[in-house]
Amino acid sequence: MPPKAKSKEEWFDVLDKELEKKTDDIISSIGEQNSRKVQLNKQLIGDIWEIWKRFNKINVHFAMEPHYNAFAQFEEFPYGAWTWRSSFNVASINNLQLVDRTQNQGRTGDSLLVSYVPEKDDKIHLRLEFQYCEGEHYYKYSGWRRMFARHTLYDKSIEKVDVDDIHSIFADIITTWYESHLRRNRDIILRHLKDTYKNVETFTQ
Repeated sequence: MPPKAKSKEEWFDVLDKELEKKTDDIISSIGEQNSRKVQLNKQLIGDIWEIWKRFNKINVHFAMEPHYNAFAQFEEFPYGAWTWRSSFNVASINNLQLVDRTQNQGRTGDSLLVSYVPEKDDKIHLRLEFQYCEGEHYYKYSGWRRMFARHTLYDKSIEKVDVDDIHSIFADIITTWYESHLRRNRDIILRHLKDTYKNVETFTQ
């Protein structure tokens, strides 16, 4: 709470100093968060691009957001060296996705998701999730709806994110997802998610 003004005439001077301090604090906090987002996004976009390429080698096709044409300039597509596009605003990216486009076994839409989520403590959290469709169900009043499950793999404020922890989760999930494609058995990745990552949300669309 701002300190009391010594006279009625000084009340705005006191308030103005408090507002100036709040302005400086918030601008500083936002600047630190944006700087951290740039670091994390550069790492994670690069990681997800490497995963895209690995699956592409076995003819498993994924969609990626942001699209590789938005952030990369290639010497030779897709396996050659690349550099960041100067026009790409790394800090503006709040959602990253790697989405399976395989049409058999109900795989279409199986997704690895990364998002930045504002929390009640005014902190920005980085959340890593895996989402998939479990099938369809008929509801009396709304008709056929698709049923989805979304497992939370990781959730930390961006100041506390440890990239090594994220890489460990990527290694776990991607190895299992990759095996499920090689064996043509989607249940391998679904069973692993249900057994290992218990924090799950279900919803319909």
